Amino acid sequence: MDDKPSRNQKPKTNAKQKQLDQYRIHDAGKPMTTQEGKKRSQDQDQLKAGIRGPSLRQDYEFFEKMSHFVHEEIPERVVHARGYSAHGEFECYQSMRHVTKAGFLQEAGKKTPLTIRFSTVQGAKGSYDTARDLRCQGVKLYTEEGNVDLTTIAMPVLINQDAMKFPDAMHAYQAKQADDIPTASGAHDRFWDYVANNDEALHMVLWIMSDRGILRSYRMMESWSINTYLFVNEQGVATFMRYVWKPVLGVHSLLQDEALKIGGLDPDFHRRDLREAIDHGAYPEYELGVQLISMEDEFKFDFDVLDPAKFWPEEVVPVQMIGKMTLNRNIDNYFTESEQVAFNPANVVPGIDFSNDPVLQGRLVAYRDTQQHRLGSANYVELPINKPLCPFHNNQRRGYMRQRIDVDKVNYHENSLANNTPYTVPPEEGGYADYPEKVEGYKIRARSDSFKDYFSQPRIFWNSLTPIEKQHTIEGLSYQVGSVKSESVRQQVVDLLVNVDKELAYIVADNIGVDRPSGDSVAVSTSYPSLSQANTPKYAYTQKVGVLVGNGFNSQEVINVLNYLKQNGVFIEIVSEKLGTVSGADGTKLKVDKTFLTTSPYLVDTLYVVGGNARNDAKFHQDVMSFIRDAYSHYKPIGVATMAQSQFQIKASSGVVFAGNNPNFGEEFITAIATQRFWDRT
Repeated sequence: MDDKPSRNQKPKTNAKQKQLDQYRIHDAGKPMTTQEGKKRSQDQDQLKAGIRGPSLRQDYEFFEKMSHFVHEEIPERVVHARGYSAHGEFECYQSMRHVTKAGFLQEAGKKTPLTIRFSTVQGAKGSYDTARDLRCQGVKLYTEEGNVDLTTIAMPVLINQDAMKFPDAMHAYQAKQADDIPTASGAHDRFWDYVANNDEALHMVLWIMSDRGILRSYRMMESWSINTYLFVNEQGVATFMRYVWKPVLGVHSLLQDEALKIGGLDPDFHRRDLREAIDHGAYPEYELGVQLISMEDEFKFDFDVLDPAKFWPEEVVPVQMIGKMTLNRNIDNYFTESEQVAFNPANVVPGIDFSNDPVLQGRLVAYRDTQQHRLGSANYVELPINKPLCPFHNNQRRGYMRQRIDVDKVNYHENSLANNTPYTVPPEEGGYADYPEKVEGYKIRARSDSFKDYFSQPRIFWNSLTPIEKQHTIEGLSYQVGSVKSESVRQQVVDLLVNVDKELAYIVADNIGVDRPSGDSVAVSTSYPSLSQANTPKYAYTQKVGVLVGNGFNSQEVINVLNYLKQNGVFIEIVSEKLGTVSGADGTKLKVDKTFLTTSPYLVDTLYVVGGNARNDAKFHQDVMSFIRDAYSHYKPIGVATMAQSQFQIKASSGVVFAGNNPNFGEEFITAIATQRFWDRT
């Protein structure tokens, strides 16, 4: 008898399948419970002492959820898996003793060694640098009082208002569990479904869809603390504080097309860029600024100072520059210096404390658990990259990877056998003391009503952008939401966008094939120049120029231009048909760095078209013109040497500088390079 099932019969279930079936659980349509089966009544907020109070240690539901989230991946970071590091120092500009007793901020000129790690968020270690993402930065300052970890992201607002929601946001953002697709992209149904159904997410997502989401370089990345901390001075007076790193080179971005293409051409684009700049001695610099609000002014503003999904406008709460970070040394070993570095916002020193910001409160619990799981031991602090420079003593012993050889016979407190050492230190002698903030209120899971204005600041952000920045944001939204398969989700997204701007929502709706939303946006007159990249500093310094050259070039003219570019700190990459050298008309030789095959106009900021001859002149001409077309269409500066002016058909346009009969070519070309993009080019 034939044992094969007929078409109308289900295949027989084998023993292994039966064994596995008991673990196949469907959660759809079921009530939410804890891991032990207790039904959950709320999953939005941590348990707090009062609606704006600190979170409580007894909130085991939050701990269960967050602990499970940070243990989900082995051994890669759950978020920030792809990153890169460097070393440097921080120099204090002025004494801040009037607001904080933190030792590294007490005197002008004081220098503190540090390490830094830049990272993306969504993608795994094997993803690519230029993906549209929110990007993060961790700075570990090795101060004389202990390590201080400053953790920031490349926008001043977060996607969630309470740490309880962070696992949900990341689950929606990252690759789906069924097929681990997509990698390094939020252009999928689950993420946009989350955005459409969580109004608090819209603000940050608008920033990510703007130019801020596709940075040109880590050297040009502005980043904010998002969370609200406290400065506390010697008199015990506290001040609300947020900090921001501002790159000296200004904040610059790629175009969406460039970001996508570079992801394939050079997945390590940002890592390579950072390393090469330091190797060249062009040390990346970032000024540290702080925004300060007195405790008495906590309720003075039209935003809640504890809300991590709201920015503090610089025009309302000025940024005071207090120091500068310089990255002056590359790492020697990626694994030991970048993969093993462990950050924790709880790492502070006397003079820095924590507000009741509900995201910060959750992070203080999550980070150490995360690092201990990822690095395999509570002794991860003993790894060289994490070890403080100042001595540390406590009664902790043993554990995996213990490196210290503790010779004391006593490891408990209090004791008489060791004269009660190690001993605690009173605050007046440098011991850390928490700010004695008065706390009262009912234990409650809820969110302050002051957090629930989800659209005012996104409208202000949109209103602060230039027309070209708005166009780029529309392109970002159209690409991302246009990749969503669910028409329902696409419709929900534009129905949400109308709360920001009607025209924005209409254009995106038309682009992604859904109905224009009903309703009108609220007119906004407020705009802040600090929110637009159009107002950022611009320099030719460290911009990369691709020099397209063949044999027989005008040696004197070209060498003079190249020397002038180098004098202005411009990075030069010689591009020709083959590696080796190219020779000028008088025999002058230039070493070729890249060929037309091994580089791309997407990988340089500017072109200097020299021209010349090649073994295959037709192919050389074709390659040069291809580079010119791409650079031109991406609004990049183009310098044209005298020979190239007659050899190639290059039309005069904004940002195109010709050398022929132009005694000021060098100066004009440098000015064009500093301008970086010519948006008025047709």
